[in-house]
Amino acid sequence: MTILPLLLFFLTSTPLTVISQLDERSTLLNLKSLLGHPPSLRLWNATSSPCHWPKITCAAGKVTGINFKNQNFTVAVPASICDFPNLDFLDLSYNYFPGEFPTALYNCTKLRHLDLSQNNFNGTLPADIHRLSRRLEYLDLGATGFSGDIPKTIGLLSNLKVLNLYQSEYDGTFPPEIGDLSELEELRMSYNDKLLPAKIPAEFGKLKKLRYLWLTEMNLIGEISAVDFGSLTDLEHVDLSVNKLTGRIPGGLLGLKNLTDLLLYANDFTGEIPKSITATNLVALDLSANDLTGSIPESIGNLTKLEYLNLFNNQLTGVIPSVIAKLPRLIDLKLFTNKLTGEIPVETGFNSNLESFEVSENQLTGKLPENLCNGGRLLGVVVYSNKLTGLIPDSLGECKSLLTVQLQNNNFSGEFPSRIWTAPHMYSLQVSNNSFTGNLPERVAWNLSRIEIDNNNFSGEIPSTIGSWSSLAEFKAGNNGFSGEIPKELTSLSNLISIFLDDNNLSGELPDEIVSWKSLTTINLAKNKLSGKIPRGLGSLPHLLNLDLSENGFSGVIPPEIGNLKLTTLNLSSNRLTGEVPDQLDNLAYERSFFNNTNLCADKPVLNLPDCRKVMRRAKGLPGNIFAMILVIAILLLAITLLGTFFVVRDYTRKRRRRKGLETWKLTSFHRVDFVDSDIVSNLMEHNVIGSGGSGKIYKIFIEGSGQYVAVKKIWNKKKLDKNLEKEFLAEVEILGTIRHANIVKLLCCISREDSKLLVYEYLEKRSLDQWLHGKKKRGTVEDNSLNWAQRLNIAVGAAQGLCYMHHDCTPAIIHRDVKSSNILLDYVFNAKIADFGLAKLLVKQNQEPQTMSVVAGSFGYIAPEYAYTSKVDEKIDVYSFGVVLLELVTGREGNKGDEHTNLADWSWRHYQSGKPIEEAFDEDIKEPSNTEEMTTVFQLGLMCTNTLPGNRPTMKEVLYMLRQQVHGETKKIATEAHEAPLLVSLSGRRTSKRIEDEELGFV
Repeated sequence: MTILPLLLFFLTSTPLTVISQLDERSTLLNLKSLLGHPPSLRLWNATSSPCHWPKITCAAGKVTGINFKNQNFTVAVPASICDFPNLDFLDLSYNYFPGEFPTALYNCTKLRHLDLSQNNFNGTLPADIHRLSRRLEYLDLGATGFSGDIPKTIGLLSNLKVLNLYQSEYDGTFPPEIGDLSELEELRMSYNDKLLPAKIPAEFGKLKKLRYLWLTEMNLIGEISAVDFGSLTDLEHVDLSVNKLTGRIPGGLLGLKNLTDLLLYANDFTGEIPKSITATNLVALDLSANDLTGSIPESIGNLTKLEYLNLFNNQLTGVIPSVIAKLPRLIDLKLFTNKLTGEIPVETGFNSNLESFEVSENQLTGKLPENLCNGGRLLGVVVYSNKLTGLIPDSLGECKSLLTVQLQNNNFSGEFPSRIWTAPHMYSLQVSNNSFTGNLPERVAWNLSRIEIDNNNFSGEIPSTIGSWSSLAEFKAGNNGFSGEIPKELTSLSNLISIFLDDNNLSGELPDEIVSWKSLTTINLAKNKLSGKIPRGLGSLPHLLNLDLSENGFSGVIPPEIGNLKLTTLNLSSNRLTGEVPDQLDNLAYERSFFNNTNLCADKPVLNLPDCRKVMRRAKGLPGNIFAMILVIAILLLAITLLGTFFVVRDYTRKRRRRKGLETWKLTSFHRVDFVDSDIVSNLMEHNVIGSGGSGKIYKIFIEGSGQYVAVKKIWNKKKLDKNLEKEFLAEVEILGTIRHANIVKLLCCISREDSKLLVYEYLEKRSLDQWLHGKKKRGTVEDNSLNWAQRLNIAVGAAQGLCYMHHDCTPAIIHRDVKSSNILLDYVFNAKIADFGLAKLLVKQNQEPQTMSVVAGSFGYIAPEYAYTSKVDEKIDVYSFGVVLLELVTGREGNKGDEHTNLADWSWRHYQSGKPIEEAFDEDIKEPSNTEEMTTVFQLGLMCTNTLPGNRPTMKEVLYMLRQQVHGETKKIATEAHEAPLLVSLSGRRTSKRIEDEELGFV
């Protein structure tokens, strides 16, 4: 009897907080069980207080916060997660939670912060979403799989300060009721381009506390004047880029005193830039790629904090205001492709640390400013295609930060500054079509790979030290005054791809020995005074496609080794060559290659040269017995010919009967072409075949009229074109016939009839990326040397630009469905172009049923894993495939061969998760300490792109942004951010530079 009162005493004396902790501990342990006992919760146990557990925060002994960010959870969100009456913070982001929106969250009645971003949810947002906590201030639903409409009831969450709805699958409408969220400070809805076209609601003008507005790529249309932006005085960041907005830019936007970033690029805005700009805190102003007219307003001079000014790709006229040159913080100035006139302000670069100066393709006159590099950080001077004159300032030669100088197509004159050649980081020097004088230097910058100085007045000899220009890939120096002999050392440049020294005064003989021109595709030495014999070594160059030695004094016979080359253009005319043309060159493709060589002869009449046999007969008479023997042989040959003719005529007659009634060839052009269908059809011969695949053969064909060459894809079936091949043909024509981009292979025309289809493309000299990366492992590929890391990174950027254009700038968007290294082709300077659109598909337009695929498209090792459970078409399958290409570039491994058990994507993930140093995965051919940070970042980016869940992959726009950061030298920053957040910069807030978009709009 005494025990019971004692027990009651102890129970009543136990603090309520202890009882509460016991209950919450039990609930949390049950939650741990429902989540599958993850390792990250191993310290959760029955003996310690929940307030000491990881992922849990408490106040007054009660659970108030749960942070499950980035825990790789794959089960449904447990309903018991709201069994904590004081819970006000819940972060479930960066997981794999599946299913529909977890309405059990309605029970978290005190919640202030809810983050569900970066998960694998599906379905629509519930119409009663307003049943979430009335206290909710932060709601992040970004990068999920939610689709349909964004419900209007979201506007009833009246305490919201942050609303994130970016990058999901919404394909309906978004509600004007968002404008009722009077406490809202940040609104992010970008990258929802499946939304139905809509205007920005006028109700958004009621968001008086709004600081951050991010509406990029939302399929927005119409004018924005209905929104009273001028009354949103707290706005700091406005990004409405990549939409279809029209009309004038409201003056109120440029009068917001707190505004730091205004990004309106890639829309259809018209009219003039508002004259009065008083947003004096602006750091980034980007109005590029619109249709703006008028002049650049003088009031830009008020923006003393401005760092980035991008007005390129518009129709702006007038002069560049001198006040721009006085802006003290200006870093990037990009005004190219407008109609600007007058002189460049003399103080440009003097008052700030200018990094990028791009004013090309205008009508500017006068001289280059003296102080462009006054801050010592200038990366590029891009002023080509203007009417600039005068000398190049000597100060530019002192600029050690320069990467590229592009002065071509102007009227510059005088001696070219010698120190520019040796700027330590210079990789591209393009000054063609001016009147520069001077000599070639003894040495150049170690990284200088592109020299274009043709059509100037340079003179002197080519220095023997040219052998030290080890990075040189393209050397254009035609139409100058160079003299003397071509030094043997020039032939030692192993990276040289093309050399143009035509129309100079070079003399002497070509070097007998060619040391290392293994990469060379083009040699043009025409219109010089060269003599002697044509070196036999030219015939050993494995990739030579174009050879022009015309209008010189070469003598002797044409080396038979030249005939072994697969030349697309050959010009040996106007020399003193003698003897017989090699048999391999004795065909119509070279009928204009040998003019004005009076002592040349050929065995066939097609070259319009004397018959070698007649020449020899004239040289010495034939004895009688030899003549009789020839007569007997001729009679026998005649008999055989007659018999053969009989069978040929018989077979032809039969075939003609069978083919009677078939259509003639029909040519449909998409670009201006200088050939007819017969020029292509007549050259579909086996010796012109350069490749084949499941849908047919690919030919390389020389076009006589233009002196160029094309690639022809023949989709062929002996009977009638089967349905699958017909679909591939139609897909490729439909897509490539309408799009224009510098990083997508150009479809010149299609030629068709009922039983055969031909696709005629531009020919790309360096063939495919696959052959360069894996050529050493495959017989008959193009190259034994590896691409260096800089080349690989530039190829990645180029390919990403092409895919980004397809996904984000085409309407409807285009998905390729077969991205792989063999479908990325390279031109002569290793610019990447996306090719082979036979499996591509135009994405569904709004208000239509989703398209599905009846068969899996793509190639093993590159196919996204969602093909295993869905047939819906989505751009993220291209992102996955491109991620494999990135892993190829870094590791050197083939996409379908990670190791003996798996493909490259799986192998890379296992390597990363094993904890081994990432550097162990790098391609040994390019593993250098200076490349480690960039290669690590690109490897991590490849992993992000090959995430098994499509919703967790970045978009191609984000991929392109990250790759460009590497090119611009911001490796360390991006690598850190990439490790922390898969969507890094696009979700981090301000995008301060237009570098992301500069080349994305480079249509051709």
